[in-house]
Amino acid sequence: MNSPRTTLYRDKQNAKLMGVCSGIADYTGIDVLWVRLALIILIFTTGFALPAYFVAGLLLSKKPPHLYVDHDEQRYWQGVRQNPKRTAREIRARMRDIDRRLADVETFYVSSNPRLTAEIERLR
Repeated sequence: MNSPRTTLYRDKQNAKLMGVCSGIADYTGIDVLWVRLALIILIFTTGFALPAYFVAGLLLSKKPPHLYVDHDEQRYWQGVRQNPKRTAREIRARMRDIDRRLADVETFYVSSNPRLTAEIERLR
């Protein structure tokens, strides 16, 4: 998964300080408020959270401005990042459903339409 949509970025568009919390929120699909609250709790309870925040702010790249086309695409890629196998299963299930529906349409038009059958026979 080397897609730019599956990479952790700093989200400067929704940032308060360096964009690390908003980047984590975008990456995981968790609301940014909860990520910021968790960071504040970690800063007060552990000694490594604040330096880790600044190191992440320095190491992470900025999020490209037009990474997602719309909100649905953003939710899709968050699902891919959270559980790629589930996303692949969902896509396979959708494709099987589409294939089944197309087969039903084909069966309906080919087997139960005498006018269409006669027209096809005339073309031969």
